[in-house]
Amino acid sequence: MRLHELYDDRYGYAGKFPLMICHECGHKWLDAKFSNEELAELYTNYYPRSSFKLEQYKPHVEASGFMAWLDGKDCFAFKWVPPGVRILDIGCGFGEMLGYHKARGCDVYGVEADSNILRVAEKFGFNVKVGLFDPKNYERDFFDYVTMDQVIEHMADPVETLRGIARILKPGGTAVLSAPNSNGWGAKIFGKRWINWHAPYHLQHFSMRSMKLSAETAGLTLAKARTITCSEWLHYQWVHLFVRPDIGKPAAFWSEKGRCGIAGKIALRLLPWVRAIKLNHLITRGFDAAGIGDNYVFILRKEK
Repeated sequence: MRLHELYDDRYGYAGKFPLMICHECGHKWLDAKFSNEELAELYTNYYPRSSFKLEQYKPHVEASGFMAWLDGKDCFAFKWVPPGVRILDIGCGFGEMLGYHKARGCDVYGVEADSNILRVAEKFGFNVKVGLFDPKNYERDFFDYVTMDQVIEHMADPVETLRGIARILKPGGTAVLSAPNSNGWGAKIFGKRWINWHAPYHLQHFSMRSMKLSAETAGLTLAKARTITCSEWLHYQWVHLFVRPDIGKPAAFWSEKGRCGIAGKIALRLLPWVRAIKLNHLITRGFDAAGIGDNYVFILRKEK
């Protein structure tokens, strides 16, 4: 059943994309088919990573205590990985998590579709494969942990991806996934303007049930699931309401090419004050405590 018709309201990729829903398991997906050439154009020409500079690279650092809780730092998959393990980070972006794990004595591997990661990997000596995740590139039963931070929702065939993860995890190994929660308060309140529909980049939107079924089909077990959301997301959501562009145009705030009207310019000046008083943080923590936050953390295990 069709739920919404969406478009790229951040970076201006052309086209409309139907969002479908399965009423049995609650899974939602974007009814969009891309050729390899179209995917290359989508992520190379629209997704904002090629502008990142090598001197901007900083590995993530450990954060704990009250402020880390208030910020929602545990929303990231890498936060659930102990030191001293062998780990693969799928969709490692600009490699910040790789630096974090390496500093904690982990044997670190990464895979990233965007070749910009090579600049970081060559400088810091990270073991990174460029391209799509292919389990055949790794030995069976090789990794203690596999992480995917805001990645599984980009996959055209997430069950096949999970099968690949099950293949390379050691018996008793763990996969940690974070992904937007389209069943939370944000999607219900903001409707088509919810920032995490993020069409056409986000192809999948999991429910607890659809992740459980997908994991079991792939040979994994859903051991734990919680909603833990980065408090900054709510700031981005308020901004997005005022800068959301027409179809085919990039949005101010999300893109250097974007433009916005007077209301958007005023919002961009005033909303940082709301962020500064931590109101967004308190709202986010409240919805997470109620189990209806905007982000899932899924812990999957491979049986021994």
